[in-house]
Amino acid sequence: MKKAAAILAAAILVVSLFSLAFAAEPMKGTIKSVDAKAGTAVFCAEGTTADVTLKADKAVDLSKVKAGDKVAITVDKDTLTSVKAAAKPKAAVGC
Repeated sequence: MKKAAAILAAAILVVSLFSLAFAAEPMKGTIKSVDAKAGTAVFCAEGTTADVTLKADKAVDLSKVKAGDKVAITVDKDTLTSVKAAAKPKAAVGC
């Protein structure tokens, strides 16, 4: 029983640490749709095909975001905490 409890505690710790690291790092992707009235946005992360519906924090202005925008977002749990236009790649300089 103690062994099972120790394994469960270790698994919870690993998942918790992964969640904190994932939440703190901005994700890049595309806004699929925005419902400003409901305060939600549908987001698809780069390299995936899965769309995620996120509830926007009160500090996020969804009127500045539209479907098709390439963005970098920060998420805390299932709450969208920031949205910024994705950095455009710099043009090559030189010959």
